[in-house]
Parts: sequence; structure tokens; C-alpha cells
Amino acid sequence: MLNVLLIGVGQCGNRILDAINKEAFGGGMVSKYYGKQKFTSHVETIAINTAVNDLKELRFTKARDRIHVPYLHGVGANRSVGKNCFDENKELLLSTIEERGDFDVAFVIASASGGTGSSFLPLLIEAMKERYKFNVYGVLVLPFREEGAIYLQNAIFCLKEVMDGKADGNLIVDNQFLKHLGKDIKTAYDGINSTIANRFLFLLKALDSEMMMVTDLGDFKSVMSGGSRLATMGYGEGDKNTPVKSVIKHSLSHAGLLFELDPYSEANRAMIILEGDQKYLNINDITSEVEKLACEVGQVFKGVLLHKGEVPRVLTILSIGASSELDRLFKIGVGAVEKQREKKELLSEQNRLIAERLEGLEPVY
Repeated sequence: MLNVLLIGVGQCGNRILDAINKEAFGGGMVSKYYGKQKFTSHVETIAINTAVNDLKELRFTKARDRIHVPYLHGVGANRSVGKNCFDENKELLLSTIEERGDFDVAFVIASASGGTGSSFLPLLIEAMKERYKFNVYGVLVLPFREEGAIYLQNAIFCLKEVMDGKADGNLIVDNQFLKHLGKDIKTAYDGINSTIANRFLFLLKALDSEMMMVTDLGDFKSVMSGGSRLATMGYGEGDKNTPVKSVIKHSLSHAGLLFELDPYSEANRAMIILEGDQKYLNINDITSEVEKLACEVGQVFKGVLLHKGEVPRVLTILSIGASSELDRLFKIGVGAVEKQREKKELLSEQNRLIAERLEGLEPVY
């Protein structure tokens, strides 16, 4: 049995962690106290935030798992303030982790664009890697592109830090790409959080199960460390009439992925995990689709979970190499930084001119 630590940082990371707890415990309001986790592994969860009100809104995360970092009422989307806050509270956070026991793997979940999550995540992962021997992965959520200049610039600097950092790899989720999951902003966020939660449960189940054509934590690490040290997930689910090759294709398609990516030209490595009744998992179909992907990305790890009576479903992990969407995001983010700099320079010039005009004058009453 694997010992797994899931940490949600900031409002976005807290809400995703809460969605994972909801799915893991069955979704009832009191199930977190009496329900049995769906996790195969032993899983500890911790929600960290500087804004106490964000912690209070969590519905499926136990009170003991909510850690308030006392620093004003949040850091106001300012990563510099957030980094200072982390430095001042680093030992508090690490001691909280150590109280939960020893782990085989940890995931730190946060928005790349906010304040607390965006600033804490790279630093927390670095601190954990320096102190502990287990693998640590980041899970970053990218912003809607219309959210504004501050969020966009936070996202590109956070992404650059994790790409250059000590994490064993980082999964990325793009809100912009997944906005179709809701008719309005709330349902979109709820849909995204639920989607991430269900895929996480599948991943943890797979990494801690006996499989045919086995994949394990070592294979997962090999995939996650490839390319840009960024990766994303895809998912497909069929029914008793759906060929498994169609389910695999769906997991690699626009509809199945969490980030806009052409797997065949922009992925470096891949992991494909299949689950279902043996009668739905045609070995020739699986082999042909895996070989097709392997010819382009170079290495595909695969695993199969057999469960009698279950329809086929597929989870894919794809490490990201050269990516046109990443290029596009950084271009937009750099533009946002430059625009903010120009505005700051104009304001500074305006203040200078005002000071010059007032020099030597006194108010007249």
C-alpha cells in the first residue's frame, strides 16, 4: 500500500482538494466523518491557505486538515508578498507535513495564477525535496486568459519556476481549455474540479494496484520528468459497445485532455492505463494504438487493470515537449508584463510632472 500526501494550496488548490475528498468519501455532508475512502492507498490531505474564509468554505475536508497561515487575509495575488509569507512560515508547514507520517509520493495542487498558491507551490516543493526522500509532483491550474494581467504574469513566472525547479514533474490543467465544462463560471469551475478529482482517483488506484503490463511509480516518474518537466492527463470512457481503441483515442483527443496538446507531435513520453472487463480489452486494438503513439513519442508505459463487468476506461499521462500552446501562453503573459510596466512608467512620469508643477508653491486660502 502506497502512502500518499495530497496538499492543496490557495483557494484553487483547496477547492480541488475538497473535490477529491468529496469523490473519495462518497459526497455526503457527513461522509468525511463516517465514510470509507475510495483510495486504494493510505492518503493524507492538507489544505493550506493564508485566507481563513477560503478554508471555511471547504465542505468535504476535515477541520484538522485545514491549515491557516496567519498572514493578513490572503496575499492579494502578489507573488512577492506570498514568497515572504512562505519564508516566514516554512517550518510551520514542514512540521505539519512531518506530523502526518512518512510518504512514498506527494502532490501539491495550486493555481499558477493566484497569490498564495502560485507563490507557495514552487517554494514548498523545493523545501520538501530538500528535506524528504519521496517524490513530489506539482499540479498547476492555468488561468482563463481573460482573467487579467496580474494573473497572466503570475502564471508564466510560476510555470518558469516549476520548470526550473526540483519537482519530479508537474501536471498542468488549463481552465481556458476546459471552459466548455460549464455554462457559467461557477459550473465551469465545479466541472473542472470534479474532472481533476476523478482522474486523480483513477491515477492513485492504478499506481497502487497489481496490473498486467505493470506501470508503477518509477514509470510514472520517468514520464513526468520528460520534456519540459510539464505533463497533462487525458481520459476516455466507453460502454460495452465501444471498441477499446476508440476509448484510447478519446483519451488522447481534444475532448479527453486537460491541456491543449497534439500528443503525437508535442508529447515526449506517455503512460496509458486501461481498466475494464477482459472481454472489452482487445489486445490487438490496444497494441496498435500504443505502437502508433510510441512511434511518435518514443516511450509509452502501459498497464491494465482487469475488473469483471466493468466497461473500458483509459487514463493517459503525457509529458509535454515543445508546445505551441505553451508558447502562446508565455507570449500573452510577457505582453501582460510589458503592458503593466508601461502603465507603471506612465504613472511615475505623471507623478514627476505633478511634483515639478507644485514645486515652490503653497496652498492659498
